[in-house]
Amino acid sequence: TDVHANTTRAYPVGAAGPGQAYELLGHKWFCSAPMCDGFLTLAQTDKGLSCFLLPRHRPDGSRNEFYIQRLKNKLGNSSNASSEVEFRGALAWMIGEEGRGVPTIIEMVAMTRFDCMVGSSALMRQALTQASHHCAHRLVGGRVLAEQPLMQNVLADLALESEAALALSLRMGRALDHLDDSHEARFSRLVTAVGKYWICKRAPAMINEAAECMGGAGYVEDSILPRLYREAPVNSTWEGSGNVQCLDVLRALSKEPGVLDALFAELGDGHGDARLAQHIGQLQQAFKDTDDIQYRARQLTEDIALGLQAKLLLEAGNSDVSDAFIASRLHGNGRAYGNLPRGLNVAAIVARSTPHIL
Repeated sequence: TDVHANTTRAYPVGAAGPGQAYELLGHKWFCSAPMCDGFLTLAQTDKGLSCFLLPRHRPDGSRNEFYIQRLKNKLGNSSNASSEVEFRGALAWMIGEEGRGVPTIIEMVAMTRFDCMVGSSALMRQALTQASHHCAHRLVGGRVLAEQPLMQNVLADLALESEAALALSLRMGRALDHLDDSHEARFSRLVTAVGKYWICKRAPAMINEAAECMGGAGYVEDSILPRLYREAPVNSTWEGSGNVQCLDVLRALSKEPGVLDALFAELGDGHGDARLAQHIGQLQQAFKDTDDIQYRARQLTEDIALGLQAKLLLEAGNSDVSDAFIASRLHGNGRAYGNLPRGLNVAAIVARSTPHIL
């Protein structure tokens, strides 16, 4: 989190500055994907923290002075190694402006945060697929489980979470494809952090609920659910955990001109839904009150995410989905999944999300 406390030092081999060769001396407690052939890493120079491209092999083909000390025994993400490494005069080239390492590397970090959004959305969709298919074929008391009212409530709630996560992720993807547009660039600057926080934060609990729909079958390693559950937390931790994302939301809103205007231009007037319009109005008032704003950063980020998801689902045109999402997320009282209010077409939502072949 405090990257400026980095103690790794970079020493110029000859001339100093961008594009020049340096040798790095230091220790990195957590290095992701040490099997790669190249790494972006930060190190201190006389002008401050700078960004470097460090290859596994030197230009003459010899191994670089990059030493793996040990692999990390992680909660999940086992197929992707993480390690502790040392640089003992490792050759690297400066990327970007000297002393501006964080802004340089943040371009890569932003894309990885988007990867985390997409990855969490995919994990949720896979968990929902497994649960909904199981319940569509499981008989309990002589009745198909997916047709029983309480299970329909749960499955529909899970389906709403999955669809909203995917909608926000794809909207972010569109923004990243059009960064030459000022609105899309500002939207991307803000919603990268919003989506990374909210979608990745929702995934573990959603996957846990999906496993519970399958009972004991969802808890054993013979099913895919335990692996999905172990994998989910990594996305909320990588490239900045929850607090980091929420503080980045405040930073974008306060320091990036036009970002707040871009947010409310995106949200619009509620897309014809009075409940969403009320939510947007409350969000506008919340940003006018700057007292204790850092203390409230998670609530503000959540409200942005929910407003955007509601707007996107309304635009998508399936009224069963958008009405249920708004009724439960913007005005609902439930905390656990399966607390959808009365009067919703949950059967249609469950049918929409259930695969016919698996």
